[in-house]
Amino acid sequence: MSSDISLPHQHGHIDKAFSSLPQTTNFEQVANVFKQLSDPVRCRIFLLLCHSEECVINIAAFMNMSSPAVAHHLRLLKYSGLVQTRREGKEVFYRAADSDLAQELHYIIEKVMNLSCCNDAKP
Repeated sequence: MSSDISLPHQHGHIDKAFSSLPQTTNFEQVANVFKQLSDPVRCRIFLLLCHSEECVINIAAFMNMSSPAVAHHLRLLKYSGLVQTRREGKEVFYRAADSDLAQELHYIIEKVMNLSCCNDAKP
């Protein structure tokens, strides 16, 4: 928002946040990450993968879902950069990405849900 915009209510100051607020299009990546975690199934899968590396079949059994349904959720999580894979022969293993973003989201999910992780400290 530029400083030449006239605000409907003048409170005697133009906050710095208004002048440095990025354009809406700059929030695409952030919105995509939150979109992926807005689904409770994906959120649960992500939390599981924050604590262990698993194959689709084990995740499906844990989630009580079909493997194709789980694979769909994993594709979306991987596309958003929250999950990464490792191949061992024909088997593909999934885990939370080794990124600050994934670690912070892990922390936030556990904080919001009042869960205790084996790592009590904030990443």
